[in-house]
Formats: sequence, structure tokens, C-alpha cells
Amino acid sequence: MKKCVLLMMIVVGLSGCEATQRQNATTGEQETNSTTKGALIGAFAGALTGLATGSDATERRQHALVGLAGGAAVGAGTGYYLDRQESALRKELMNSGVQVKRVNENKLVLVMQNGIGFASDSSNLAPSIYNTLNGVAKILVEYPKTRLSIVGHTDSTGSAAYNQNLSLKRASSVKAYLSGQNVSSSRMTVQGRGETQPICDNSTAQGRQCNRRVEISIEPK
Repeated sequence: MKKCVLLMMIVVGLSGCEATQRQNATTGEQETNSTTKGALIGAFAGALTGLATGSDATERRQHALVGLAGGAAVGAGTGYYLDRQESALRKELMNSGVQVKRVNENKLVLVMQNGIGFASDSSNLAPSIYNTLNGVAKILVEYPKTRLSIVGHTDSTGSAAYNQNLSLKRASSVKAYLSGQNVSSSRMTVQGRGETQPICDNSTAQGRQCNRRVEISIEPK
């Protein structure tokens, strides 16, 4: 068990190393990246699973060591993959008007807002968004081991039922375009949230424009 504890301490110690840090895009503060956090979570989960198996104490210790190493490798691999995809998206979408948000260790969200892509009362993609979506598609194709949830939103103009349908059409338009750029349709699901989740004030024209948006959530498969 001493070996198991030592390995855990090594993995935990990694969280303080510079190579395992990233800058939070919102606060600017340094934080442990998802590669390291994934390794930590995987290591502990693997070790606990190992300890729960085996016919005697010696065998359980051996299983714990194997689980520790295997869990850390799997967890780190998942975190590393999402870290790389996040970095590639930020680079590709710089100055595009699309926000790349890190929600948690297993989720990225791309927010196309401020009226980018849709006119009022329309689900037709504006030509001005094509280059941006081409950039999104390029990275998504390079990183196929993620699944995508495309969610449409509207402002509060019109009835709730109408806006719900419009938001779904907007999400479907984005899915269709990405599919045309070689992003597998099987990776993508669409949802409409209508006017229910505003991020700006609907009482102003600028606020309503801000709320006409599509968000793409990216998570490991």
C-alpha cells in the first residue's frame, strides 16, 4: 500500500507544476488543466476499484497499483484531448466574435452571439458566419472523439411557442452547415430553448440581438 500512496502523492504533486497549469480565460488566474485533473480523478477511481477486488490483501494491493496507473492514463488522455481541442479552437476563432468557454473539465461551449449568423425572425444562416463556421468545423473534424450539442436561442419578440420552434430551426441550420463541412451528423444533436435563457436585456435592440444566438457544447464521447 505504501507504493500506492506514493504514486498518488506523485500525481497530486503534478497539479502544482507549471506544465500542468493553464490560464483561466475568464479570470486570468492560473488553474490546473484538465489533463492533470483527469489523471487525478482516474488514478483515485482506478485505485479504489482495484482495492475492491482480489481474494486477499496482497492481491488487492496489486490490483490497486494496476488500477491507479491505468486510471491515471485514461483520465489524463481524456483531459489532454479536450485541452488540445480548446487550444485549437481559441486559436482558430480569435477575433471571430465566437466565445470559447470552459464550463468544467469535460465541457467546452462555443457561443455565437451578438447577432452573428441570424437576422431577426430568421433561421437562415447569414453568409457572414460561413468563415467562422468553417473554422469551427475544421477543428471539430480534427478532433472526432467528442460529441456536440447544438442549442438555439431567440429574443423575446413573438410568442413563446413560435420562438421555441425558431430556436430549434436555428440549431438545425448550424448542424446542417457543419455536416456539409464533414462533421459527422452522428456526433451532433440539436435543441431549442426559445426565449427562456436570455443572456442580455430583451428590452433593448442590442440586447435582443445578443440573445439571438446558438451555443455548441463539446464533450468527450
